[in-house]
Amino acid sequence: MEEVCEGKDFAFPKQDENILDFWSQIDAFHTQLELTENKPEYIFYNGPPFATGLPYYDHILAGNTMEVQMNKKKSK
Repeated sequence: MEEVCEGKDFAFPKQDENILDFWSQIDAFHTQLELTENKPEYIFYNGPPFATGLPYYDHILAGNTMEVQMNKKKSK
């Protein structure tokens, strides 16, 4: 993969194309499946870290409430 350009020459769409091309060259999806075939499942929680390591009711309720409110505002 070529070096990342900086400054005025940098373009996100072009960089995305370069990354997707690289992933295609190395067959990233299937390679990752092979590398993790006999390993324990990894669960990724999207959001901030929690004190207990897992999300709990208050966090889920607050996050969903905010999301519903924002989607309701967008739909009007």
